[in-house]
Order: sequence, then C-alpha cells, then structure tokens
Amino acid sequence: MYVKQDVDVTVVGAGPVGLVLAAELALSGATVQVLERLTEPDEGMKAGAINVPTAEALDRRGLLPAAEQVQRDMLERVGSFARTADEQRPDDERADGGRRARGPRFTGHFAGMVLDVALVDWSDPDLAAHTAVDGARMVPQRELEELLGGHVARLGVPVCRGVEVTSLEDTGDGVLVGTTAGTVRTGWLVGCDGGRSTVRVLAGIDFPGTDPELTGHLAVADIADPEKLANGWAWSPQGAYRYGPQPGRVVTVEFDGVRSGLPHTRRRSREARMAPVTLEEVQASLRRVSGTDVTLTALRGAATRWSDNARQAATYRSGRVLLAGDAAHVHSPFGGQGLNLGVGDAMNLGWKLGAVVAGWAPEGLLDSYDAERRPFGAWVLDWTRAQVGVLRGDAKSAALRDVVADLLSTRDGTTYAVKKISGVTQRVDLPGDHPLVGRFVPDLWLRDGSRLVDHGHGGGFLLLDRTPDGVFARLAEAWAGRVTSVTDGRATPTTPAGVLVRPDGVVAWASDSAGPTAVSDLEAALRRWGGAPSSSSVQGAGPACRQGRPTG
Repeated sequence: MYVKQDVDVTVVGAGPVGLVLAAELALSGATVQVLERLTEPDEGMKAGAINVPTAEALDRRGLLPAAEQVQRDMLERVGSFARTADEQRPDDERADGGRRARGPRFTGHFAGMVLDVALVDWSDPDLAAHTAVDGARMVPQRELEELLGGHVARLGVPVCRGVEVTSLEDTGDGVLVGTTAGTVRTGWLVGCDGGRSTVRVLAGIDFPGTDPELTGHLAVADIADPEKLANGWAWSPQGAYRYGPQPGRVVTVEFDGVRSGLPHTRRRSREARMAPVTLEEVQASLRRVSGTDVTLTALRGAATRWSDNARQAATYRSGRVLLAGDAAHVHSPFGGQGLNLGVGDAMNLGWKLGAVVAGWAPEGLLDSYDAERRPFGAWVLDWTRAQVGVLRGDAKSAALRDVVADLLSTRDGTTYAVKKISGVTQRVDLPGDHPLVGRFVPDLWLRDGSRLVDHGHGGGFLLLDRTPDGVFARLAEAWAGRVTSVTDGRATPTTPAGVLVRPDGVVAWASDSAGPTAVSDLEAALRRWGGAPSSSSVQGAGPACRQGRPTG
C-alpha cells in the first residue's frame, strides 16, 4: 500500500495497540497511517483473551457483536473448557431495566493457580457493574487483530506493510521519519512497535527495569504420548509447565538464568532470542520441566518464546514522539495483562492526540497521557513480578506458593484476584467526589433497553442526563460536535442524575443531583477535558434531547 508522505499522525506497528490507536485518531478527524515492518500478520501464539476494559472498548465502538461471535467460535473449538454450570444461568433482571448478558464467566490464574469460578463473589459491586461484555472475553490476539483490521479499513486508515522505520528527526513542528519506503513528514509519531521498539530507540528514550531470569515457550503441538503430561499446571525444580486447556497446548517456564548463575541476557544473543521457535526447542524445554521423555511430532502454527524482562519507558512522550503498548512497557505474560494494558494506552492517547490535531485540546491534555497511564503500567509490572516470585522452583518460593494458594482458596482472596485481573477496579486519579469519577463507565441501562455506550460508536464524549428539564444536555450544547447527550427521564435513588464519559470510557464527572453545584461542576469538567466551548454561549437555550436519543 502507498505510504503517505504528509500526514497528521503516523503509527508504527499494526498490532492491536497500533490498530486501536489509529481507529481512535481517525474517529477524531485526524489523518493517520500505520506502518508495519512485517509483510504479513504475525501468526505466533500470543494473548488468549481480553479483560473487561478491553472488551468494553470494543463495545463502545460497536464491535461487541463481532467479539461475541469470536468467543462463540472459540468455545466451540476448545470444547468444554470454560463451560460451567453458570453458563447456563438465565438472564438476570436488573434493577435499572437492563439484562445481564448470558455467557461463561472467566477468572484467569495467578502464577498458574487457576481461580475457582465457584468461589468468586459475583455480586460484588465492581463485578456486577460490568457484565454486558461477558460474552466477549475469550478473544485471542490473532482474532482481535483481524477484527480491528476490518475496523480501521472501514474508517479508511491505510496499513502499509513491509515498511521499516530507519530514522526520525523531531523538528518541533513535526517529525521527519526515514523509512524503507521513503521519507515521511508527520505531525506526530507514535511507536506501537513492541518491546524492541525502533521508535523508542531512535527517540533516545531510556527503558529501565529488571533483567529476565526465565525463558517461556507457548505452542500447540501434536503429542505422541500426552498421557505422560499432567493436566493443568505442574511444578518441578527445573521450572513449571501447563498442558491444556485445549489438546496439544503446552506452556513451559524455565528459570535458566537462576539455574546457570548467569544473567539471562548473557546466555542468549539477541539473534538467538529472535530466531523462530523450533519443534526441537519446545520438546527439549517440555522434557526438562516435566521430567519425562514426552515426544512432540509437529507444531501447529508458530510457537512463541518469551521472558520476564520487566521494563517501563522513562517517559511515554518525547516532544512529538510518543510510545504505547509494549514499546512503553514489557513484562511476562502471566495474568494476560500485556495486550489489555496496551489497548488501554491506545484508548487514552487516541482521543487526546486527536484533540491536539483538531485544535481544541485544553492545555496539558496530552501530558495527562503519561500521568494517567504510567501507574497502570507500573502496577502490571509488579503484578507479573510477584507471580514470577511464586513460580520459582526453589524451596522458599514453593512455601510462598502454598501460602498464596491458601489465600486463593478463600472467597475473599479469589474475588480480589479476579477483580484485579479483570480490570474492573482500575481507576484514574481525577478530581471529583462521586464514586464513579475516574472509573470505567459501568453498564448504564436506559429506559428504551439500550445502554449509554450504545450511543457512542462514533467516538467523542457521552453525557447521560436524567434531570427533569434536561439542564445538563442544554449546557453541553456549547460543546456540539464533541459531546453526545442522551436524556433518559428522571434519576432514581440508585441511579445518577448525570454522567460525563470521556472517549476512553473513563467517567470524568457524575452527580446524583441536578442543583447549581452539579451544573457548575459539569461545566468545569467539560472545559477541563473538552476544551473551550465551540459556541458563543455556555448556557444553551435549546430544547433537551428526546428520551434515549443522542444529540451533538
């Protein structure tokens, strides 16, 4: 595909993070292109599922039905895995008139210890507030990339494959990017090009962190004698492995850096780490950690190699160059946080950078990207480091594993871990006293049977107005084109009177009342995140929008 020589934003990397970011920029009106060094999508095995904020990001853009179909297809392929008696439960009536989605509930694992779905307190308010995407959690990375590829294509975003970045120069008013397809002048450059990010290196951004001490493999193979392997996770002094849940799927973990007494980075050259994973390599690793002579006869698809290298970029922005996803942070895949962390970066950055390009961004908006996303990245690095500490094969780690396993056998312990893994407790530190502020918007059902997010497929801010006279919606008319207002009758003691949701799904303002203070606080939130009003009068005099119908 032809590479544009002059564009508002150039995204480097066509994985899920780069595709989500490109789509959000396109929805904001920016001209954008994606450059990808690979000529074809990576077929290696990667993330196998997504968390709640990622599923809800798809939902907000109208992609939930497609994601639900992916999950149905996956469940058919893996058979009884993830099917529980809970899957067959009838839809639950909700107090606000909506209905809870029907589908299996996923818990995940901590350091290989699978969290028992029966121990989770599903009535916990954080979990109960985010059930509409239950049917779209089991979306593997490969299928997610296909889904997102169709999304950006419909938005007219070009994805240029076989193009490598070779140089960059931040000129202050743009970036000159040298590529194998010629020089590109772009207003902004975003590296979504993985842990070995060329953009990060060329921008001179440091990447501090902790060195790896293990090597992991993930593959689906034909196994001549699978009966030699234990189902689920198993540990040994050499490491750990997992067989399943689908036939032929194996994961191995070897603490080779610890065993040899040498730093992991000295034991393998960069070329060796990047070389394709062979059948012999996976078999040898599986034999070492299982203590068996199990025989693999073929690999089905490309296997992957990974480590617990844990690093976070010193800054997510250097002038007009920004980083997102693995380019900004790397860690082990334990707990399945990497893909989701990167999608969160893209959703947060997309609308903010789009606002800068459009010219309406309030001062400091782009700086809030690093400020808001860095704490999430730091938490994920520590969450995965903790699991490595529990997974080691030494006696002290084994004792610690027993303690953690005991905690995870309790209702409170399992519920805590599931909430963390699912992402429902994530919160951005924003001004405001309402408990919804800073959290990802919950399932807010409207009287017509739709949800608030159903009205936001085109991007932008969403404002729910449940005041008798539509005072919040009238105020938001001054931000026409940026805010979609939806009125839904009167508030109840259990529902807020008004909620303002940023394009990334974070609640920027909420109120249980419609008094002057609430109106004043809403205006402050609109100015803080939406910039100066686009019309001459803040207090619009137009009629309130109709029930359940968006305006703006």
